Amino acid sequence: MNRPGKSAGGSVICVDLSGGMDEAIKRAKGALLSGGLVAYPTESFYGLAVDAINEEAIRRLFTAKKRKPDHPVLIVIPSVESLAQYAIQIPLIAHKLIHEFWPGGLTLVFEASSKVSSLLTAGAGKIGIRLSSHPVATALTRSIGAPITGTSANISGEPPCRTAQEVLQSLGEKADLILDGGKTEGKIGSTVLDVTVDPPQILREGLVPRRQLEKLMQVKEDAAPYGAKTV
Repeated sequence: MNRPGKSAGGSVICVDLSGGMDEAIKRAKGALLSGGLVAYPTESFYGLAVDAINEEAIRRLFTAKKRKPDHPVLIVIPSVESLAQYAIQIPLIAHKLIHEFWPGGLTLVFEASSKVSSLLTAGAGKIGIRLSSHPVATALTRSIGAPITGTSANISGEPPCRTAQEVLQSLGEKADLILDGGKTEGKIGSTVLDVTVDPPQILREGLVPRRQLEKLMQVKEDAAPYGAKTV
């Protein structure tokens, strides 16, 4: 599904995380629904959002980040209830992990449904999905009633950004709007766990440590990283 146009912008808006976010989210919603790119704070680094069901916007995202098409991009969903729209199967272990770690820093990789663009899966048929615990990320995806992309707001291969100013220096006006929520925690991105295999396979260790996952299940050794600098 494509939505028209592109948002004019390149501006930075301060977001009051104590509750005064309505106007900023309203502007971000307009940018996203018109095909724009919006940088936003997360639990780790700043992320770069587009409407994840707008293929034209996804292509703009890859161009802006200079990201290779064989690198998948995870999505952030508005609620646990919406997961079934984007994942073909949700195994029992995934339900346990969701109960324990969502919202939070765990990305689960599922078989992608037909609603997910092949641009996001790099043609592999799998999609990383996360429910964020950050209020701005959650408000953004809920505002448009659809997933947003969860890749980091930087040029691919460069260090991820912890401040709105760093995003501006990295992407410039390629980001139509930057939501400045202050300095983020940084350190590491989300943990990425593939639940399409049994036992699940850690593709990248991050915010959720391996030891916490192992309390719930047996996991395979790390495989090749899922994407690059996703958050």
